[in-house]
Amino acid sequence: MTEKQAQTIANVVMIAAAGTAAFVVLRNPKLRRLTWRLARTYVSGPLAIWGAELVREAWQDSGRAPVA
Repeated sequence: MTEKQAQTIANVVMIAAAGTAAFVVLRNPKLRRLTWRLARTYVSGPLAIWGAELVREAWQDSGRAPVA
């Protein structure tokens, strides 16, 4: 088996696992609500902080003085 074949098989297995997990979550109302809550928490927490940090770094890299 070549490395390319191994990567292709691994990708297929990962897609199948993700699809199965999504199917199970979508079919179960309790898991669907939990997933929605976790997604909202992530968007309002770490993702928002990462976005703000990215904007701050881009502003600093542009060489402009910060707005006070």
